[in-house]
Amino acid sequence: MTIQQLRYIIAIDEYRHFGKAAEACRLTQPTLSLMVKKLEEELDVRIFDREAHPMTPTEVGRKIIDQAKVVLYHVNQISGIILSEKELISGHLRIALISTVSPVLVPGLFKYFSRHYPLISLQTEEMITDTIIDKLRKAEVEMGIVTGPVNEQNLLEIPLYHEGFLAYVSPDNPLYSESEIRNEQLFGQPIWIIRNGLRKEELPEMEKAGTFTYERFFEGGRVGMLVQIVNENGGITIVPETHKDLILFSHQTGLRPIVQPKRTRTISLLFRNDYIHETLLNGVVAAIKHCVPRTLWDNVIRHQPLTL
Repeated sequence: MTIQQLRYIIAIDEYRHFGKAAEACRLTQPTLSLMVKKLEEELDVRIFDREAHPMTPTEVGRKIIDQAKVVLYHVNQISGIILSEKELISGHLRIALISTVSPVLVPGLFKYFSRHYPLISLQTEEMITDTIIDKLRKAEVEMGIVTGPVNEQNLLEIPLYHEGFLAYVSPDNPLYSESEIRNEQLFGQPIWIIRNGLRKEELPEMEKAGTFTYERFFEGGRVGMLVQIVNENGGITIVPETHKDLILFSHQTGLRPIVQPKRTRTISLLFRNDYIHETLLNGVVAAIKHCVPRTLWDNVIRHQPLTL
């Protein structure tokens, strides 16, 4: 079994086609087929069901491919150590983010890395939290940015910043005349959310007892879409405070602070407990410091470099 063979089966799983995978690996299709066949003979299992259309991994093949990704993750870690010793920080950095932090952080992340780590190929993607955790476990991404705490085994978590929430209120809603909105005033109001589809939701009676959490509003969807929906259809939506400056100035008159009590969420950085690239980890933290106001991250992010 070779590292290259592991790369080949990952490519085949990605493309689900020997011809396309061979092209991506810069091999001929017969050569790729031979290399995979040798691996299957060595392991005495079938990794792919070649009769399926499109071709899919067998049950044991799926487990082998998932483990191959973890093995290659560690191989890349070794390469990173060598490059760090030579002070050449290069390679790929894949970060997965929940959609309600992506518009706030992604532009600044790319700006910071292009300036300070020009040899790093940064890739970001929006996902829900469960998918981010799954991809971290499988070493398909290096870092995740989610609402914490997560408390997942084998993952480390660094709180990045705390932020509160604002209500965006339609001019047709009676609460538009209020300068601020108490939590209890939200109950009974139609609130637009995007979670498992766009819908208008009435908060259940049980949530008046104090079990209501704002996190349920922020797993999927774009805040800008929710603002537009409220403008066209009335009602209310909930907006993280870091999105305030992303909303059109003409629409900011509809924003109201939510008080008594003021609710907050914590945005955290997740990574595997075997991650070794301190330099990149500190680079991401430093970039995020440039993306959000200091009042949000002060006393949350450590001021000294993180040590793994």
